[in-house]
Amino acid sequence: MENHKNVTEFVFIGLWENRQIELFFFLLFLLCYLAVLMGNSIILITITCSHLIEQPMYYFLCHLSLMDLCYTSTVVPRLIRDLVATRKNISYNECMTQLFTAHLLAGVEIFILVSMALDRYVAIVKPLHYMIIMNRKRCHVLIAMAWAVGFWHSIALLLMVLSLPFCGPNHINHYLCDVKPLLKLVCKDIYVVSILVIANAGIVVIAIFLVLVASYILILYNLRTRSSAGRRKALSTCSSHVTVVVLFFVPCIYIYILPAGSENKDKEISVFYTVIAPMLNPLIYTLRNSEMKSAMHKVWSRMSHSELNK
Repeated sequence: MENHKNVTEFVFIGLWENRQIELFFFLLFLLCYLAVLMGNSIILITITCSHLIEQPMYYFLCHLSLMDLCYTSTVVPRLIRDLVATRKNISYNECMTQLFTAHLLAGVEIFILVSMALDRYVAIVKPLHYMIIMNRKRCHVLIAMAWAVGFWHSIALLLMVLSLPFCGPNHINHYLCDVKPLLKLVCKDIYVVSILVIANAGIVVIAIFLVLVASYILILYNLRTRSSAGRRKALSTCSSHVTVVVLFFVPCIYIYILPAGSENKDKEISVFYTVIAPMLNPLIYTLRNSEMKSAMHKVWSRMSHSELNK
């Protein structure tokens, strides 16, 4: 605790310093957050209350929606509050908690996306062995691994930040406690720490992104031998995954591959994976998915009938 004895709280500068713009975005982000809650809750209820939960793809999608709900709830409510607050302050302990939780949930989400890509790869490249390879036990193992890797990533960042001295300015040029804006407040040379952050987050995210891109290239290559109907169905499913991966990974790569001292648009770009991607994910996975739309119709019809019969 000696390292940060001069800083007991931080103050967010926020996205904008214009009061009128902040009030407009207060309403906009409030609507976005309600859309995140509603869209991902609908997916969770639809999958868990239907036969879709038995399929690995939807099992992973259920976990992805849960991560979107938890992740946005870690970041967005405080952002919405701060947009109308006179002083955007957060205590040191709350800041460290937000840092750890946000990176834990984001890390889990990244590896759920990897699991979903693996599922599609096996379904298309090895269809006859699909149910053997992607059995329920293996699905559970993949989710457990996602949590283990997410925890390792976030605890490593947290321990590194806890060891740093914060003894000067306490204004964070961001709307959340993230490692890069915090490093700019450290009162010692951060060159080595910046390299460690790039290694822990930036290079890892790029490596995973390249693995995902390679898996989808292999999937496209193997689709050549399929019928036109089979190709359309597979491409429809894979295009949804690719869209979600691009929305999440590209902003992350931009933010975490650059050193902490560089001047860039980190806080504006981070809106893509903290607000926009979790809001669009339910739409991306349902609009072009006839199986999902059919299950939604059945589940909500059943629920409305049970309500009427009470």
